[in-house]
Amino acid sequence: MTAISCDLMSRLRRAAPHFARANRGNIAMTFALTLVPLLSFVGAAIGYSRAAKARTSMQAALDSTALMLSKDLSSGVITTSQIASQAQAYFSALYTNKDSKGVTISASYTQANGSSGSTVQVSGSGSINTDFMKVAGIPNMNFNASSTATWGANLLRVALVLDNTGSMADYNKIGALQSAAKNLVTQLSGLAQKNGDVYISVVPFEIDVNVGTSNVSASWLRWDLWDPKNYSNSSQPYNTYCNQGYWMTMAQCKGHGYTWTHTVGSPNRNQWNGCVTDRDQDNDVNSVVPSSTATNFPADQDQSCPAAQILPLTYNWSNVTNTINQMSPGGATNQTIGLQWGWLSLLQQSPLNAPSEDATSQYQHIIILFTDGLNTGDR
Repeated sequence: MTAISCDLMSRLRRAAPHFARANRGNIAMTFALTLVPLLSFVGAAIGYSRAAKARTSMQAALDSTALMLSKDLSSGVITTSQIASQAQAYFSALYTNKDSKGVTISASYTQANGSSGSTVQVSGSGSINTDFMKVAGIPNMNFNASSTATWGANLLRVALVLDNTGSMADYNKIGALQSAAKNLVTQLSGLAQKNGDVYISVVPFEIDVNVGTSNVSASWLRWDLWDPKNYSNSSQPYNTYCNQGYWMTMAQCKGHGYTWTHTVGSPNRNQWNGCVTDRDQDNDVNSVVPSSTATNFPADQDQSCPAAQILPLTYNWSNVTNTINQMSPGGATNQTIGLQWGWLSLLQQSPLNAPSEDATSQYQHIIILFTDGLNTGDR
Protein backbone atom coordinates (compact mmCIF):
# COMPACT_ATOMS: atom_id res chain seq x y z
CA MET A 1 0.00 0.00 0.00
CA THR A 2 1.36 3.37 -0.95
CA ALA A 3 1.66 6.35 1.38
CA ILE A 4 -1.13 8.13 -0.52
CA SER A 5 -3.49 5.18 -0.02
CA CYS A 6 -2.67 4.99 3.68
CA ASP A 7 -3.28 8.70 4.06
CA LEU A 8 -6.66 8.46 2.22
CA MET A 9 -7.83 5.59 4.40
CA SER A 10 -6.83 7.54 7.49
CA ARG A 11 -8.86 10.55 6.40
CA LEU A 12 -11.90 8.40 5.60
CA ARG A 13 -11.77 6.80 9.05
CA ARG A 14 -11.65 10.24 10.68
CA ALA A 15 -14.53 11.56 8.52
CA ALA A 16 -16.83 8.58 8.95
CA PRO A 17 -18.28 9.64 12.34
CA HIS A 18 -19.03 13.17 11.03
CA PHE A 19 -20.80 11.74 7.96
CA ALA A 20 -23.02 9.60 10.13
CA ARG A 21 -24.08 12.61 12.15
CA ALA A 22 -24.59 15.02 9.15
CA ASN A 23 -28.28 16.09 8.43
CA ARG A 24 -27.93 19.25 6.36
CA GLY A 25 -29.22 17.54 3.25
CA ASN A 26 -32.55 16.90 4.96
CA ILE A 27 -33.42 20.61 4.79
CA ALA A 28 -33.49 20.57 1.03
CA MET A 29 -35.44 17.34 0.99
CA THR A 30 -37.95 18.65 3.56
CA PHE A 31 -38.40 21.94 1.66
CA ALA A 32 -38.99 20.04 -1.57
CA LEU A 33 -41.64 17.91 0.14
CA THR A 34 -43.46 20.90 1.70
CA LEU A 35 -43.21 23.29 -1.25
CA VAL A 36 -46.45 22.16 -2.87
CA PRO A 37 -48.71 22.49 0.22
CA LEU A 38 -46.94 25.72 1.19
CA LEU A 39 -47.70 27.25 -2.20
CA SER A 40 -51.27 25.99 -1.88
CA PHE A 41 -51.73 27.72 1.50
CA VAL A 42 -50.28 30.99 0.22
CA GLY A 43 -52.41 30.73 -2.90
CA ALA A 44 -55.50 29.99 -0.82
CA ALA A 45 -54.95 33.17 1.23
CA ILE A 46 -54.46 35.27 -1.88
CA GLY A 47 -57.39 33.65 -3.69
CA TYR A 48 -59.71 34.00 -0.69
CA SER A 49 -58.83 37.68 -0.35
CA ARG A 50 -59.60 38.31 -4.02
CA ALA A 51 -62.85 36.33 -3.81
CA ALA A 52 -63.90 38.19 -0.64
CA LYS A 53 -63.26 41.52 -2.32
CA ALA A 54 -65.27 40.47 -5.37
CA ARG A 55 -68.13 39.24 -3.20
CA THR A 56 -68.17 42.45 -1.10
CA SER A 57 -68.40 44.51 -4.28
CA MET A 58 -71.18 42.24 -5.54
CA GLN A 59 -73.12 42.61 -2.26
CA ALA A 60 -72.94 46.41 -2.45
CA ALA A 61 -74.11 46.38 -6.08
CA LEU A 62 -76.96 43.99 -5.28
CA ASP A 63 -78.08 46.11 -2.30
CA SER A 64 -78.27 49.22 -4.46
CA THR A 65 -79.98 47.32 -7.26
CA ALA A 66 -82.64 45.95 -4.92
CA LEU A 67 -83.35 49.40 -3.46
CA MET A 68 -83.64 51.02 -6.88
CA LEU A 69 -85.91 48.25 -8.13
CA SER A 70 -88.17 48.62 -5.10
CA LYS A 71 -88.38 52.36 -5.68
CA ASP A 72 -89.15 51.89 -9.37
CA LEU A 73 -91.81 49.27 -8.67
CA SER A 74 -93.51 51.17 -5.84
CA SER A 75 -93.65 54.37 -7.88
CA GLY A 76 -94.83 52.67 -11.09
CA VAL A 77 -91.70 53.49 -13.13
CA ILE A 78 -91.42 49.82 -14.16
CA THR A 79 -93.78 46.84 -14.20
CA THR A 80 -93.09 43.40 -12.78
CA SER A 81 -92.31 42.10 -16.28
CA GLN A 82 -89.37 44.52 -16.48
CA ILE A 83 -87.71 43.48 -13.23
CA ALA A 84 -85.13 41.14 -14.73
CA SER A 85 -83.93 43.50 -17.46
CA GLN A 86 -83.88 46.52 -15.15
CA ALA A 87 -82.00 44.55 -12.48
CA GLN A 88 -79.35 43.57 -15.04
CA ALA A 89 -79.03 47.17 -16.20
CA TYR A 90 -78.59 48.55 -12.67
CA PHE A 91 -76.18 45.78 -11.62
CA SER A 92 -74.02 46.06 -14.73
CA ALA A 93 -73.57 49.77 -14.12
CA LEU A 94 -72.66 49.24 -10.48
CA TYR A 95 -70.48 46.12 -10.48
CA THR A 96 -67.00 46.84 -11.82
CA ASN A 97 -64.79 44.14 -10.24
CA LYS A 98 -62.42 42.97 -13.00
CA ASP A 99 -61.33 39.74 -11.28
CA SER A 100 -64.83 38.26 -11.46
CA LYS A 101 -65.69 35.74 -14.16
CA GLY A 102 -68.98 34.22 -15.23
CA VAL A 103 -71.08 36.68 -13.23
CA THR A 104 -74.84 36.09 -13.40
CA ILE A 105 -77.76 37.66 -11.51
CA SER A 106 -81.45 36.96 -11.14
CA ALA A 107 -84.32 38.98 -9.70
CA SER A 108 -87.69 37.93 -8.31
CA TYR A 109 -90.73 39.80 -7.02
CA THR A 110 -93.28 38.83 -4.35
CA GLN A 111 -96.49 40.81 -4.13
CA ALA A 112 -97.75 42.15 -0.80
CA ASN A 113 -100.07 39.82 1.05
CA GLY A 114 -101.97 40.88 4.17
CA SER A 115 -99.48 42.30 6.68
CA SER A 116 -96.52 41.14 4.56
CA GLY A 117 -95.10 43.80 2.28
CA SER A 118 -93.98 43.55 -1.31
CA THR A 119 -90.44 42.25 -1.76
CA VAL A 120 -87.88 42.13 -4.53
CA GLN A 121 -84.88 39.81 -4.22
CA VAL A 122 -81.77 40.05 -6.33
CA SER A 123 -79.17 37.24 -6.30
CA GLY A 124 -75.78 37.03 -7.98
CA SER A 125 -72.92 34.55 -8.39
CA GLY A 126 -69.49 34.49 -9.98
CA SER A 127 -65.96 33.16 -9.62
CA ILE A 128 -62.33 34.22 -9.79
CA ASN A 129 -59.48 32.35 -11.51
CA THR A 130 -56.79 31.23 -9.07
CA ASP A 131 -53.02 31.29 -9.59
CA PHE A 132 -51.07 29.26 -7.01
CA MET A 133 -54.07 27.09 -6.09
CA LYS A 134 -54.00 25.55 -9.54
CA VAL A 135 -51.08 23.47 -8.23
CA ALA A 136 -53.52 21.87 -5.80
CA GLY A 137 -56.09 21.29 -8.54
CA ILE A 138 -58.34 24.27 -7.71
CA PRO A 139 -58.48 26.49 -10.81
CA ASN A 140 -61.19 28.85 -9.53
CA MET A 141 -63.12 30.01 -6.43
CA ASN A 142 -66.86 30.57 -6.52
CA PHE A 143 -68.85 33.19 -4.55
CA ASN A 144 -72.45 34.41 -4.33
CA ALA A 145 -74.58 37.05 -2.61
CA SER A 146 -78.17 38.23 -2.44
CA SER A 147 -80.19 41.23 -1.28
CA THR A 148 -83.87 41.76 -0.49
CA ALA A 149 -85.82 45.02 -0.33
CA THR A 150 -89.25 45.15 1.31
CA TRP A 151 -91.82 47.92 1.20
CA GLY A 152 -95.42 48.34 2.21
CA ALA A 153 -95.09 46.04 5.23
CA ASN A 154 -94.88 48.93 7.70
CA LEU A 155 -97.00 52.03 7.36
CA LEU A 156 -95.19 55.23 8.32
CA ARG A 157 -96.22 57.89 10.79
CA VAL A 158 -93.53 60.54 11.08
CA ALA A 159 -93.37 63.64 13.30
CA LEU A 160 -91.03 66.40 12.13
CA VAL A 161 -90.05 68.39 15.24
CA LEU A 162 -88.21 71.43 13.90
CA ASP A 163 -86.26 74.14 15.72
CA ASN A 164 -87.58 77.64 14.91
CA THR A 165 -85.49 79.53 17.50
CA GLY A 166 -83.63 82.78 16.95
CA SER A 167 -80.25 81.15 16.36
CA MET A 168 -81.67 79.42 13.30
CA ALA A 169 -81.34 82.78 11.54
CA ASP A 170 -77.54 82.46 11.67
CA TYR A 171 -75.97 81.34 8.39
CA ASN A 172 -79.50 80.80 7.01
CA LYS A 173 -79.88 77.59 8.96
CA ILE A 174 -83.65 77.96 8.81
CA GLY A 175 -83.47 78.00 5.01
CA ALA A 176 -81.31 74.88 4.96
CA LEU A 177 -83.72 73.19 7.38
CA GLN A 178 -86.71 74.05 5.22
CA SER A 179 -85.02 72.69 2.11
CA ALA A 180 -83.95 69.46 3.84
CA ALA A 181 -87.37 68.95 5.44
CA LYS A 182 -89.20 69.38 2.13
CA ASN A 183 -86.81 66.97 0.42
CA LEU A 184 -87.52 64.41 3.14
CA VAL A 185 -91.27 64.90 2.72
CA THR A 186 -90.90 64.27 -1.01
CA GLN A 187 -88.99 61.03 -0.37
CA LEU A 188 -91.35 59.75 2.31
CA SER A 189 -94.52 60.63 0.42
CA GLY A 190 -93.11 58.81 -2.62
CA LEU A 191 -93.16 55.56 -0.61
CA ALA A 192 -96.93 55.60 -0.30
CA GLN A 193 -98.79 53.29 -2.65
CA LYS A 194 -102.10 54.75 -1.55
CA ASN A 195 -103.33 57.58 0.67
CA GLY A 196 -102.71 56.82 4.33
CA ASP A 197 -99.63 54.63 3.87
CA VAL A 198 -97.54 57.60 5.04
CA TYR A 199 -98.61 60.34 7.44
CA ILE A 200 -96.47 63.31 8.49
CA SER A 201 -96.95 65.91 11.23
CA VAL A 202 -94.94 69.12 11.64
CA VAL A 203 -94.13 70.62 15.05
CA PRO A 204 -92.26 73.95 14.82
CA PHE A 205 -90.99 74.93 18.28
CA GLU A 206 -89.07 77.54 20.21
CA ILE A 207 -89.78 78.19 23.91
CA ASP A 208 -93.45 77.47 23.08
CA VAL A 209 -95.44 75.85 20.30
CA ASN A 210 -98.28 77.43 18.35
CA VAL A 211 -101.42 75.27 18.44
CA GLY A 212 -103.51 77.87 16.57
CA THR A 213 -106.11 80.32 17.85
CA SER A 214 -108.86 78.07 16.48
CA ASN A 215 -108.31 75.97 19.63
CA VAL A 216 -109.23 78.84 21.95
CA SER A 217 -112.18 76.85 23.36
CA ALA A 218 -110.35 73.51 23.61
CA SER A 219 -110.93 71.61 26.84
CA TRP A 220 -107.21 70.81 27.16
CA LEU A 221 -106.20 74.47 27.66
CA ARG A 222 -105.83 76.23 31.01
CA TRP A 223 -106.06 80.01 31.36
CA ASP A 224 -105.00 80.67 34.97
CA LEU A 225 -101.44 81.53 33.82
CA TRP A 226 -102.41 83.64 30.81
CA ASP A 227 -102.11 87.38 30.40
CA PRO A 228 -102.13 89.12 26.99
CA LYS A 229 -99.50 91.49 28.42
CA ASN A 230 -95.86 90.55 27.99
CA TYR A 231 -92.49 92.12 27.35
CA SER A 232 -93.02 93.25 23.80
CA ASN A 233 -90.63 96.00 22.79
CA SER A 234 -87.13 97.29 23.43
CA SER A 235 -88.33 100.38 25.32
CA GLN A 236 -89.44 98.19 28.24
CA PRO A 237 -87.07 96.41 30.64
CA TYR A 238 -87.31 92.64 30.67
CA ASN A 239 -88.87 92.59 34.14
CA THR A 240 -91.65 95.09 33.36
CA TYR A 241 -94.31 92.67 34.63
CA CYS A 242 -92.19 89.99 36.29
CA ASN A 243 -90.70 91.12 39.59
CA GLN A 244 -86.97 90.30 39.57
CA GLY A 245 -87.43 87.80 36.77
CA TYR A 246 -86.02 87.67 33.25
CA TRP A 247 -89.25 86.15 31.90
CA MET A 248 -91.58 87.61 29.33
CA THR A 249 -94.93 85.96 30.02
CA MET A 250 -97.03 85.29 33.09
CA ALA A 251 -96.71 81.51 32.73
CA GLN A 252 -92.92 81.67 32.42
CA CYS A 253 -92.55 84.21 35.25
CA LYS A 254 -94.62 82.31 37.79
CA GLY A 255 -93.22 78.99 36.61
CA HIS A 256 -89.77 80.16 37.72
CA GLY A 257 -90.98 81.26 41.13
CA TYR A 258 -91.30 85.01 40.52
CA THR A 259 -94.24 87.37 41.01
CA TRP A 260 -96.32 88.64 38.11
CA THR A 261 -97.00 92.29 38.95
CA HIS A 262 -99.55 93.08 36.28
CA THR A 263 -103.21 92.85 37.26
CA VAL A 264 -104.73 90.45 34.80
CA GLY A 265 -108.42 91.17 35.20
CA SER A 266 -110.65 89.46 32.61
CA PRO A 267 -108.98 89.96 29.23
CA ASN A 268 -110.67 88.93 26.02
CA ARG A 269 -109.25 85.58 24.89
CA ASN A 270 -109.46 86.77 21.31
CA GLN A 271 -106.15 88.48 22.11
CA TRP A 272 -104.46 85.08 22.53
CA ASN A 273 -101.79 84.38 19.90
CA GLY A 274 -102.15 80.59 19.91
CA CYS A 275 -99.08 79.68 21.97
CA VAL A 276 -98.94 77.10 24.75
CA THR A 277 -96.13 76.35 27.15
CA ASP A 278 -95.03 73.39 29.30
CA ARG A 279 -97.44 71.49 31.51
CA ASP A 280 -96.88 71.11 35.26
CA GLN A 281 -94.06 68.70 36.10
CA ASP A 282 -93.86 65.76 35.58
CA ASN A 283 -96.55 66.06 32.95
CA ASP A 284 -94.16 68.15 30.85
CA VAL A 285 -92.32 64.95 29.89
CA ASN A 286 -95.11 62.40 29.47
CA SER A 287 -98.06 61.72 27.17
CA VAL A 288 -100.87 61.66 29.72
CA VAL A 289 -104.22 62.74 28.27
CA PRO A 290 -105.13 66.30 29.32
CA SER A 291 -107.97 66.15 31.84
CA SER A 292 -107.17 68.50 34.74
CA THR A 293 -105.34 71.70 35.59
CA ALA A 294 -102.08 69.83 36.10
CA THR A 295 -102.37 67.90 32.85
CA ASN A 296 -103.77 70.70 30.67
CA PHE A 297 -101.54 72.98 28.59
CA PRO A 298 -101.19 76.58 29.81
CA ALA A 299 -102.17 79.18 27.24
CA ASP A 300 -99.22 81.53 26.86
CA GLN A 301 -98.53 84.85 25.16
CA ASP A 302 -94.94 84.42 24.03
CA GLN A 303 -93.91 87.38 21.90
CA SER A 304 -91.87 85.01 19.70
CA CYS A 305 -94.72 82.55 19.23
CA PRO A 306 -93.78 80.44 16.18
CA ALA A 307 -95.29 81.78 12.97
CA ALA A 308 -95.95 78.23 11.80
CA GLN A 309 -98.66 76.34 13.68
CA ILE A 310 -98.45 72.67 14.60
CA LEU A 311 -99.77 70.52 11.75
CA PRO A 312 -101.30 67.20 12.95
CA LEU A 313 -100.67 64.00 11.01
CA THR A 314 -101.74 64.32 7.40
CA TYR A 315 -101.04 63.06 3.89
CA ASN A 316 -101.97 66.41 2.37
CA TRP A 317 -98.44 67.13 1.17
CA SER A 318 -99.26 70.68 0.12
CA ASN A 319 -100.25 71.49 3.70
CA VAL A 320 -97.04 69.92 4.98
CA THR A 321 -94.92 71.94 2.56
CA ASN A 322 -96.81 75.16 3.31
CA THR A 323 -96.27 74.70 7.06
CA ILE A 324 -92.53 74.23 6.53
CA ASN A 325 -92.42 77.31 4.29
CA GLN A 326 -94.10 79.40 7.02
CA MET A 327 -91.36 78.72 9.56
CA SER A 328 -89.23 81.67 10.67
CA PRO A 329 -86.60 82.01 13.43
CA GLY A 330 -87.26 83.69 16.78
CA GLY A 331 -87.27 83.05 20.52
CA ALA A 332 -85.43 80.80 22.96
CA THR A 333 -85.00 77.03 22.85
CA ASN A 334 -87.24 74.51 24.61
CA GLN A 335 -86.57 71.16 22.99
CA THR A 336 -88.76 69.32 25.49
CA ILE A 337 -92.02 70.94 24.44
CA GLY A 338 -91.23 70.28 20.78
CA LEU A 339 -90.46 66.64 21.46
CA GLN A 340 -93.56 66.19 23.63
CA TRP A 341 -95.89 67.59 20.97
CA GLY A 342 -94.18 65.47 18.32
CA TRP A 343 -94.95 62.45 20.52
CA LEU A 344 -98.53 63.56 21.09
CA SER A 345 -99.05 63.99 17.34
CA LEU A 346 -98.54 60.24 16.89
CA LEU A 347 -101.15 59.21 19.47
CA GLN A 348 -104.89 58.61 19.00
CA GLN A 349 -105.86 60.89 21.87
CA SER A 350 -106.39 64.52 22.79
CA PRO A 351 -105.11 67.05 21.93
CA LEU A 352 -104.10 66.10 18.36
CA ASN A 353 -106.08 62.87 17.86
CA ALA A 354 -104.02 61.02 15.28
CA PRO A 355 -106.00 58.98 12.73
CA SER A 356 -106.96 55.49 13.83
CA GLU A 357 -104.74 52.57 12.87
CA ASP A 358 -105.71 49.34 11.12
CA ALA A 359 -105.26 46.40 13.50
CA THR A 360 -104.13 44.16 10.62
CA SER A 361 -101.29 46.49 9.57
CA GLN A 362 -97.90 47.22 11.08
CA TYR A 363 -96.83 50.79 11.79
CA GLN A 364 -93.56 52.56 12.33
CA HIS A 365 -93.83 55.65 14.54
CA ILE A 366 -90.87 57.97 14.05
CA ILE A 367 -89.92 61.34 15.55
CA ILE A 368 -87.26 63.39 13.77
CA LEU A 369 -86.05 66.14 16.10
CA PHE A 370 -83.84 68.88 14.66
CA THR A 371 -82.27 71.54 16.87
CA ASP A 372 -79.15 73.69 16.75
CA GLY A 373 -78.91 74.80 20.37
CA LEU A 374 -79.03 74.09 24.07
CA ASN A 375 -82.20 74.24 26.12
CA THR A 376 -82.32 77.88 27.26
CA GLY A 377 -85.97 78.30 28.18
CA ASP A 378 -89.00 76.51 29.59
CA ARG A 379 -91.72 77.16 32.15
